[in-house]
Amino acid sequence: MSSAALLNELRLAQELVMALLEPIQDDSYRRQYHPDLSPLGWHLGHCTYTECYWLQEVVLGDNRFTAPVADIYTAGVTPKPERGARLPALDVLIQWTLGMQSLNAETLETSPAALTDHPLMQDDYLLHFLIQHYSQHYENMLAILTQCALTPATAAFETSRPIRSSPLRQDRISVPAGHYRVGGTAPTACDNELPAQQATLGPCEIARNPVSNSEYLAFMEAGAYEDASHWNEAGWQWQLQQQAGAPEHWRQDNAGNWYGIGVRGAYELDGDDAVHGISHYEATAFAAWAGGRLPHEHQWEVACRLQFLQQTGRVWEWCENPFYPYAGFKAFPYEGYSKPWFDNHHYSLRGGSLHTRPAIKRVSFRNFHTPEKRHIFAGLRLAW
Repeated sequence: MSSAALLNELRLAQELVMALLEPIQDDSYRRQYHPDLSPLGWHLGHCTYTECYWLQEVVLGDNRFTAPVADIYTAGVTPKPERGARLPALDVLIQWTLGMQSLNAETLETSPAALTDHPLMQDDYLLHFLIQHYSQHYENMLAILTQCALTPATAAFETSRPIRSSPLRQDRISVPAGHYRVGGTAPTACDNELPAQQATLGPCEIARNPVSNSEYLAFMEAGAYEDASHWNEAGWQWQLQQQAGAPEHWRQDNAGNWYGIGVRGAYELDGDDAVHGISHYEATAFAAWAGGRLPHEHQWEVACRLQFLQQTGRVWEWCENPFYPYAGFKAFPYEGYSKPWFDNHHYSLRGGSLHTRPAIKRVSFRNFHTPEKRHIFAGLRLAW
């Protein structure tokens, strides 16, 4: 992709994030709808600040635009519950965002020598980085809007096409043992995708399709949420505390039929759609109940590269293994991008969801979350 095309892609990423705040007429942009999610307005400010930080402060050595707001928009400085109160008025936030984006666009289009000569601009690395950063926060913002939709009572919704449980599909694909390439390529790959590796895999089988809503309903109806034999120890302790009984965004109408709640509110569940809204604990329990397991992320990537998998990119797919550094890993463009999450408490996810932008929907991209997270658009695919 040319530099001009990348600039257009960056503008589109900016516009998509901005568009999520345009309908807001009140203080809801300050609200924290979920403990793991920042307020909607903070994401817009953070994306704009990050763009200014790398272009103006790091590359051009000018911190006039970043220093006054660094403590608000630097992730990890201000705790999430305090971020909403520190945001400026929405019209001020939007005008600041538009002004900073205009400044940065002019900088990129005029390409001063200090910019073009900087190592971060080689092969347009920084443009790729910023596009992907906006894309990740765009999906986070849609997760916030989903949590917002979950807040009001929706008992009045009545399903007209109730889903029914169904047995597991027998759609296994055999992946031969062998040596396979995994990992990404510069300049688009994140540091945790590099360097590309040779993975030695034993023979395995993997499901052609992710687990569907109807298949997951069979797990629920079998009483598996109340049966400790399907859960690992940590997962069962989580379940005893949470008392989960269905994916996070599922609700029942007055007749006891299940429906979903998304960004636009209540909707009919399609039994054939990939289930999402489940934690790693639930995915692991389902796999045990089904007589399988979750795939290692390299098994998933190899099967995807071999074009064995269908319906990828419908939901993020939990993998069996913790998120870990590849051999030869080097932190880039800063120490904290991936390194802090190599802690054996975060698990890899692959594939992307319906809300994932194309910039990060690649076979080598590695998402990661702690195992209790349910607000993300995550499901599973079985392996054996």
